[in-house]
Amino acid sequence: MSDAKVSPEFINACRLADVPINGSLKVDLDGTAVAIVRTAEGVFAIRDACSHADVLLSEGEVDGCTIECWLHGSQFDLRTGAPLTLPAVVAVPVYEVRLSGEGEDTVVEVAASPTDISATSQAATEKR
Repeated sequence: MSDAKVSPEFINACRLADVPINGSLKVDLDGTAVAIVRTAEGVFAIRDACSHADVLLSEGEVDGCTIECWLHGSQFDLRTGAPLTLPAVVAVPVYEVRLSGEGEDTVVEVAASPTDISATSQAATEKR
């Protein structure tokens, strides 16, 4: 059996120009609400539901690599989905993102399946 990593399937999510800098855009990826978030650090994709209160994260504030739930103030790391503040204690799924094209034609593509958050959350916890 091989340990080779299988490349994920990617779905066109939106045009990069449609995502505000230091903001987010709600998109539907095959029936799953995902927030596409654009910051100075890059473009991220996170399930568009707070793990604490099931409200849209895309309506929250973005600061660096974090997004804050507007209802109770839980903050999540955009890279790992890990909760950074209470009341949330469960990670939110994140998706691998890639950009294709150039200039105004740049498209945000998102992996069809979320990243294994158990591995990324464990790594984030170990760094603290």
